[in-house]
This record gives sequence, C-alpha cells and structure tokens, in this order.
Amino acid sequence: MAAAQASRVKTRDRMVFSAIELMRERGSAGVTIDAILTRSEAPRGSVYYHFPAGRNQIIAEALEGSSKAISALIESAIADGPIEGLRRIRAFWAQILQASDYQAGCPVVAVIAGGGEDEQQHAQIVADTFQVWQEALLEALVAEGVARVRAQSLATMIISSIEGAVIVCRAERGLTPLDSVIAELEQLIAPAIAQTN
Repeated sequence: MAAAQASRVKTRDRMVFSAIELMRERGSAGVTIDAILTRSEAPRGSVYYHFPAGRNQIIAEALEGSSKAISALIESAIADGPIEGLRRIRAFWAQILQASDYQAGCPVVAVIAGGGEDEQQHAQIVADTFQVWQEALLEALVAEGVARVRAQSLATMIISSIEGAVIVCRAERGLTPLDSVIAELEQLIAPAIAQTN
C-alpha cells in the first residue's frame, strides 16, 4: 500500500515538474496535457486522478512550485548580503540558460508574457510571486541600512532587470545581457549601502 501511494506521489510530482519545464521552454501555451504526459511518462488516466481541475490546476501548482523554489533561492542567495546575492542569482540563471541551450527562462514570467486565458487566470499568482521576491530583496537592503523607500525601488529594479536580462539572453543566446545587468546593479546598490555604513 505504501509503495503504491509513493508511486502516485512520484507521478504527480513528475507531472508538476514537467509542467514547470514546459513553461520555462515554451511558455504556458506549450503546457498541454499531451506534452505533460509525454514528458512525465505518466499514464493518461493520472491527469484527472491527480488534477481534477485539469490543465488549469496543473499550471497553478507549477506556478506555486516555481515561486517557492525561486523564493528559496533568493532568500539563500541574499543571506550574505545583496551584492553577494546578486552574484549567486546570476550564477543560478547562467546555469539554467546554458544547460538548456538558452531554451529555458523563468516559468513565472512565461505565464504572464504568454497573454490570453492563462494570464487572466493566473495573474494574481504571478503578481504575488513577484511581490514575495521583491520583499525578500527589500528586507536584505534594509538590513544593510538602506532606507525602506529606496530599498523598495531598488528591489523592484533588481527583479525587473534580471527577469528582462534572462529574456534577452535567450534571444541573443549568450550571457552578456545578464552579466551587464548584474554589473550595473552592483554599481547602483554598492553606493546605497556604503552611504548608510
């Protein structure tokens, strides 16, 4: 009984992870039931067994999983301060981009950028996710002595710049945009921190 239950959990997890990969590579429009089943090697009957609400539920859970994973990455990255955090975030995205031959981007951005019904149904999850990421960066900057209003602006700029850089890296098939953005952000943040110390 326990083995069967573990197998069901593994199947469900594989399906969610497959949806995340598909969103990163093809946008939310590429997350079809057939594509999920092919990638996860799950039986067709498992879709409505694990996800009674179908594709919409799978995308919502994939977004939630992506949000938690990237939130944990950001929190871990900034543990030693915002500048070191930027470098670790850069290393994370560089690895994702290179390992996927510049085919994979941010699954959260993929849903909102795709437009259509997916954007309408999941816009709040995406907005909440960006808010969590910005809040983590804001608090890291405030901990370094940056005024909260300034930290909020910088946190918004960091998330927006890095997400944009990842998109441009995919288009140009190289890491130069990401490296340039990280270098500029460091030059912007370092003086803000220095002024308070």
